[in-house]
Amino acid sequence: MQPIARLLCTSILVATSPFAWASDADTEARQQWHEGIATGYQSLTTETSELAESARDYCVESAEDSRARLEAAWLDAFLAWQRVRFVDFGPVENNNLSWQFQFWPDPKNLIARKAAYLIGNDEAITPQVVSQSGVAVQGFPMMEYLLFDQQLNAGDNALPSARTCELLTNVAGHVKSNSGELMAGWLAFGPHYLETAQYFDTTIRAGMATLEILEERRLAQPMGLRGNGKRNPYITDAWRSGNTLMTIEATVDGLRQFFLPGLATLLEAKSEPDLAERIRKQFSEVQQNFPGAHLPMATALNEEDQFRVLQSLYVDISQLTTLVNDQAAVALGVVRGFNSSDGD
Repeated sequence: MQPIARLLCTSILVATSPFAWASDADTEARQQWHEGIATGYQSLTTETSELAESARDYCVESAEDSRARLEAAWLDAFLAWQRVRFVDFGPVENNNLSWQFQFWPDPKNLIARKAAYLIGNDEAITPQVVSQSGVAVQGFPMMEYLLFDQQLNAGDNALPSARTCELLTNVAGHVKSNSGELMAGWLAFGPHYLETAQYFDTTIRAGMATLEILEERRLAQPMGLRGNGKRNPYITDAWRSGNTLMTIEATVDGLRQFFLPGLATLLEAKSEPDLAERIRKQFSEVQQNFPGAHLPMATALNEEDQFRVLQSLYVDISQLTTLVNDQAAVALGVVRGFNSSDGD
């Protein structure tokens, strides 16, 4: 995908340059961001296509190996989404696409309630039904519920029951369709993104907001460092499948791959190469010190030795957030703004 995105971005720049209002570093950074995000969206498109195929295969012939392939395909696709989750502007804003990919947080357990309603009535579950049922039905968390919820999987509606398979395959198809729409929209959005000065600040703020959400909502709150002080794994991403920490790692990796290059280009152009290098090293520090076993969040919160590992991860991400949201933002003259996604 990278050569295709590079060719597209290069052709756009040739057609529209020079930008009288933009510095060379600004132009280069936004080109890097556009190309990187295109790479991430292409990965999401590929993985969701494989997920939809795996769901169909499993529901046709529910062999043990096909269930394992389906669960692996769900995780691969969900992690691909996590890597581009920081993008809270552009085509992902259309029709609440971000929320369609991931309805979170879900404090009222709406996903389980919606699933029970759809599985429990007699109406055929079709693509149209899924598209009209709201964002709690349409994305990765619904598929996670169908695959991993213990209560559901202990009852009569456990996969591969016909009704549950209808819901699973149609949600997988919906996510696949949205991924293709998002990829096409991002490529079409390219000229506007590269020509519009406001996306300098918008992109940086998207990275800042994602780091803040990682620190505060995806780590501090479940760790009991905020709010009532109680540890709670059930407010995290992917708690049913036990993949919470893998999703956090994927978000950090997406920022490193798709956000950091443009940020570093800007800092170096502002005579801040030392700060750029410190941020690079802190990204590496976060990833190197990540809990290697990708243990479930419930385990990390309940076992004191593992909780200490989680505390170290929290400190690493807090330090990264300070470097980007305070020091880099000040150096680049970016004022922290309201985050419309508010945790996606």
